[in-house]
Amino acid sequence: MLVLDTNHVKELAYHSPAGERLRRRLLEAKTEVVTTVISVEEELRGVLARANRALNDEERVLAYHKLMERVTFYARWLVLSLDAESSAAFAQFRSQGIRIGTQDLRIGCIALAHGATVLTRNTVDFAQVPGLRSENWLD
Repeated sequence: MLVLDTNHVKELAYHSPAGERLRRRLLEAKTEVVTTVISVEEELRGVLARANRALNDEERVLAYHKLMERVTFYARWLVLSLDAESSAAFAQFRSQGIRIGTQDLRIGCIALAHGATVLTRNTVDFAQVPGLRSENWLD
């Protein structure tokens, strides 16, 4: 199983050249590809902030259109949740002094609970999570 970090999901969603190369590579991998509720949260927070900052109806309509695009996009994915096991691992790693971004550590703990590899541009931070496999398929 491959768990896509937010940066990999965005490249796929926006059909960038790197995203298209990633799409082909994922198809060739012939394994389950998922993301996490943490990536959904990260993206929706950004879109909702844009909607809240809208200064006029035109900006608001565009922001809510973007929100609908993101909801529709993620509805087609298997999205792994933060469960009791991954939450306990998060607390344990924090107590052990693992100091990477909170959201990255949550994604890592979810991936560990599922025996998955995280695909991310941020392999340096994810490498600090004991037992977690991470790779960058965008560069």
